[in-house]
Amino acid sequence: MDFNSLDAQREACESYINSQISQGWGTLPEHYDDGGFTGGNMDRPAFQRLMADIEAGKIEKVVVCKVDRMSRSLMDFVRIMETFEKYNVSFVSVTQSFDTGTSILEKPSGPQLF
Repeated sequence: MDFNSLDAQREACESYINSQISQGWGTLPEHYDDGGFTGGNMDRPAFQRLMADIEAGKIEKVVVCKVDRMSRSLMDFVRIMETFEKYNVSFVSVTQSFDTGTSILEKPSGPQLF
């Protein structure tokens, strides 16, 4: 199969994960890519496998290229984040500043404006 957008997104995520190896991060051999399925709902085979593996305790972090790769529905996204919280799974978006595994208190801050 030719190199495509899903391959590029996975490559970006793997590069990010590899940059975090000193923090104990690593990739899984399993791919959770739902090529050809819309992110507008959660009825996607790979997404369902991902959620089952989260519930089974196999996953600590979910890394995506962009938040909308997980879901394009805000309501679904909230439900997903509730599940992640229940199972202590962090969510990271590589191209957006979004990492639920890092406390706001740990992030460097700029000037405080009041």
